[in-house]
Amino acid sequence: QVQLVESGGGLVQPGGSLRLSCAASGSIFIIYTMAWYRQAPGKQRELVALITGDGSTNYADSVKGRFTISRDNAKNTVYLQMNSLKPEDTAVYYCNANILPGGEGRRGTYWGQGTQVTVSS
Repeated sequence: QVQLVESGGGLVQPGGSLRLSCAASGSIFIIYTMAWYRQAPGKQRELVALITGDGSTNYADSVKGRFTISRDNAKNTVYLQMNSLKPEDTAVYYCNANILPGGEGRRGTYWGQGTQVTVSS
């Protein structure tokens, strides 16, 4: 069974930085696109950044120039480096990955459990 586990959230002051990690585990054959989403209270979940299997990236306009997504394929892990954080970045951040499991599993989209990021003084 494939699982995604996030870590690295917490409380940070405006202007500060955090680095989120998300590790995929289980029977995995191929990991395609990996992404970070976030959901603030009372708002819909939104895409923050994504990275394809060949390393191409895309960012929401609100985080361009401040956030960087990267991946380590040897570790089945995706990262989100968040700099110059603002109060409006406060949300639960979710990891997402499109995975072809090993064995007879079917390709599908998997989600992590979420990690809270709070930006406040």
